[in-house]
Amino acid sequence: MCSSLSGVCSKMASRYTDNIFSLQFIFWFGLVFVIMFGYAIIWQQILKRMPLTVAYANKPVTLIWGIIWGQLIFDEKITWNMLLGACIIFAGIYFVTSGDREENGGKRV
Repeated sequence: MCSSLSGVCSKMASRYTDNIFSLQFIFWFGLVFVIMFGYAIIWQQILKRMPLTVAYANKPVTLIWGIIWGQLIFDEKITWNMLLGACIIFAGIYFVTSGDREENGGKRV
């Protein structure tokens, strides 16, 4: 969710690129750095506590958040291609994480 929110802030900052010294641009662009700093700390904690396969396989959830934020904040249209792409990615996540369990005798690692 953090990564997708930084994308939202980047898109908001892009509205003010005609004057990069404006307060609005500095606010939104600065918020990107704050969010990504928090994300880096959280990500390090996730890597300490989760198997790498599971942690990295779940990063594409950002796509779903991106679709949601795009529709709610920017009134973007959700297309069938977007939904199909998200389903394919989540199917890939399922196959990667379920394959990890099979290799370890059915035990979750």
